[in-house]
Amino acid sequence: MLEFFLNKKPLYYDEIDYSRMPRVYSKVKSKLKIPKIIHLIGTNGKGTTGRFLAQALNSLSFNVGHYTSPHILEFNERIWQNGSNVSTGLLNEKHLELLKLLSSDDANSLSYFEYTTLLAIMLFQGCDYVVLEAGLGGEYDATAVFENILTLVTPIDKDHEAFLGDTIEKIATTKLNAIQKYAIIASQPNKEVYDIAKMIEKNNSVSIKQVDSFIDEDDEKKIQKIREDNSLETYLVNNLRLSIAALKFLSLDYSSDDFIKSRLFGRLTQFRPNVIIDVGHNVLAAKSIYESLKESKYTLVYNSYKDKHYEEILRILKPIIIDVELIEIEDSRIESLEVMQKVLKELDLKYSSFIKTKEDKNYLVFGSFSVIEMFLKEYVG
Repeated sequence: MLEFFLNKKPLYYDEIDYSRMPRVYSKVKSKLKIPKIIHLIGTNGKGTTGRFLAQALNSLSFNVGHYTSPHILEFNERIWQNGSNVSTGLLNEKHLELLKLLSSDDANSLSYFEYTTLLAIMLFQGCDYVVLEAGLGGEYDATAVFENILTLVTPIDKDHEAFLGDTIEKIATTKLNAIQKYAIIASQPNKEVYDIAKMIEKNNSVSIKQVDSFIDEDDEKKIQKIREDNSLETYLVNNLRLSIAALKFLSLDYSSDDFIKSRLFGRLTQFRPNVIIDVGHNVLAAKSIYESLKESKYTLVYNSYKDKHYEEILRILKPIIIDVELIEIEDSRIESLEVMQKVLKELDLKYSSFIKTKEDKNYLVFGSFSVIEMFLKEYVG
């Protein structure tokens, strides 16, 4: 039912009508009960930061929803509540309720992401808190139409330049303009982000604090214990720090036990003893992966969309790559095999086509949700 409805909507657009979501939402806003929303924006780490925070809030006995995207294998992964993904039955039930609120024209005009964002809010109406993850952007994102109590800003870097701008300054401005009242900003790899944050704090009359202003000595001890108990890599610890800062902002006491089993699948996940999978797909993700895995070497199972900085990504990962196995993906946005082979030759990286994993090799499967999806669907027994 919902699946059939969503399949009629394109997942991606060359141009986006930024007025559509606010216009449609204004018509149904009075009929929805909006919980306390914590909005997540940034380039990397939104999913893991959101899940850390949602899991901790739920462990503290709150009714919590977490909206994330995209999904790897099934749509239900996008909508999590109190420890589990929403059921297909409940999704279809709320889909029918939402269709009754919307006119036929509005329901059909909304994009895939816009409609599913409204659907998530329908499902989360009884929650105490909702952790709402932005899609591509910031101020024009479908998630930005809802009033929130706090914005969390993960590391910002270049990505989706066609929609967000071709410089860090432009991208940061677009994202940070989503801040409504209060924000906590994670440690940033680009100092320009801090400069833009100061400007927006002044011009928009909002409060933006850095994550370290919330973390004290006791928090550092808890972070270390959580890291050890959950085997967290460095970049995941940075996401953990941001989620803890949010708890401190909310004046909530927590323990290290509140973060047990809060790791999100597909983020440096040890899928098998010799297979690590990660849905990272940009330069910042590649840098984090390299820092986490630089003591070992891997066969990289990889492919990339045309608009990604795949040459730079491969150059960053090269020191930990033995060879590259290109996984075939049927998608018009995927770079051609000829171009990928040319880049690999120029980087002096051995390559071949991916067929299946071998027990005597260590693999890093990396390159976007579509790469992980294809790997899990087609090549894993």
